[in-house]
Amino acid sequence: MIRDSIRKIIGVEDANIDQPENKNFGDYSTGVVLRLAKKEKKNPMAMAEELVAKIKTQPEIQELFEKIEVALPGFINFTLSADFLRAQAAEILEAKEKYGALDFGQGKKVQVEFISANPTGPLTLGNGRGGFYGDVLANVLERAGFSVKREYFVNDAGYQVEILGHSYRKDEKAQYKGEYLDNPILEPKTEGLSIIDTGAMVASYILETYIRPTVQDRMKIKFDEWVSEKAIRDSGLTDKVLGILKSKNLIYEQDGATWFKSTEFGDDKDRVLITSAKDDREQSATYLLPDIAYHYKKFVADKFDTVIDVWGADHHGYIARLQAAGKALEIWDEKNLKIVIMQLVRLFAGGQEVKMSKRLGTYITLDELLEEIPLDVARWFFLMRSPDTHMDFDMDLAKEQSDKNPVYYAQYAHARICAILRKAQSDNLITEPFNHLITQSLNHSSEFALVKQLIRLPEVVEDAARDYQVHRLPQYVLDLVRSFHKFYEDCRVIDEENKELTQSRLALCEATRIVIKNTLDLMGINAPEKM
Repeated sequence: MIRDSIRKIIGVEDANIDQPENKNFGDYSTGVVLRLAKKEKKNPMAMAEELVAKIKTQPEIQELFEKIEVALPGFINFTLSADFLRAQAAEILEAKEKYGALDFGQGKKVQVEFISANPTGPLTLGNGRGGFYGDVLANVLERAGFSVKREYFVNDAGYQVEILGHSYRKDEKAQYKGEYLDNPILEPKTEGLSIIDTGAMVASYILETYIRPTVQDRMKIKFDEWVSEKAIRDSGLTDKVLGILKSKNLIYEQDGATWFKSTEFGDDKDRVLITSAKDDREQSATYLLPDIAYHYKKFVADKFDTVIDVWGADHHGYIARLQAAGKALEIWDEKNLKIVIMQLVRLFAGGQEVKMSKRLGTYITLDELLEEIPLDVARWFFLMRSPDTHMDFDMDLAKEQSDKNPVYYAQYAHARICAILRKAQSDNLITEPFNHLITQSLNHSSEFALVKQLIRLPEVVEDAARDYQVHRLPQYVLDLVRSFHKFYEDCRVIDEENKELTQSRLALCEATRIVIKNTLDLMGINAPEKM
């Protein structure tokens, strides 16, 4: 990538390389000299001038850059050369669907655990946001060269399953409501069972009837593994981690409960791992103990280098206790266990917030949303915002079937390019492989501006793989499509009087189609050839 080339040229591996908004300052810029000059107590402008003079002696510079300039107070600005841009367009045409693939991850093992909604009811809008985010993050990490595994953790044991049993029985301890609890299929299966076994049976029913079909058939997300909390508990892993913590003198008994000294590792209070017996309830593990065991499995048995957990907004307070456990076990911490919190989603239609589900009497379910809008639209809209920001889902815009809707705006561009190329093929205007058609005839500023957008894809992939901000992808597609439209307005693609220029511009159209499709593929969104 260009940024890597610049870092190599200036000899600073960790230099920040940016793209200036003002193109008068070049295509790439670095202020690394400001940092170095401060450290070495030198004049930054003089130091930048000295570095640029040294850079210009390198033989490959002329191939990469048209000019390298110093700007106040010590920035170095780089402008790409025309020959380099033409070569980059040809490279895209050569790589095709592989363009944007990197070795940044170097095959390191990463697990992305996401959705993991309790099997106590259908999936919600919040689950949709986290689901599409986790799926696309996994796509990006794979593209960046990591070995990625997608997992769904099924909370099919513990207190919420007991409450589900009460909710099915509709007794005084019931908390969950909805028609999904009234299915007569469940009656013979739960007859004679205890409350906890009834809850487990209903949880299994909800998982198989509502959650799996929504995830696999409607969201089109394929998990590599669905991990059962009950299986984790039954495997003996909870006893194992409890024994390790005891051996480190990090466990104590108080009021009949078993506590973890999590405050010794940054938590704001110690945490209960096993509850005391109360009323009609026996001692049982809290959510934290099987979660610790599950993460022990991730790092020790499955040997993941990095684990990424995608959680809902209501789990923010859970981070400190889980990280404390990793530090106590000396297995994970903030460096290898990354936790992404998805903020809340609100649904708006007709300018009003929509809260109630017609069928369930609760918040709108993800299934209900996907009955109203296509999957491509849902994916795009949920991906548009950074996970750490609250999201207002505009149903009116989502239903808009025009280029006002950003997903259609991007898809129309892909379909339009396909139509141009079909016409060119039928008119025999393309006589060689596309990558051979990029020539010196490409010389218009809008052509070069388009190529500069195209070659950003590897950088977008790397940045998203580094900071998990996958909302970069839809924004990048929109920027690219706008650049394509500007090129199309300024440059006649088919010029009857100049065959070489026509073929070069058709090749540039194909390069744009490839990059749009590759980006939409990362988002799990279709790139239609006709609309």
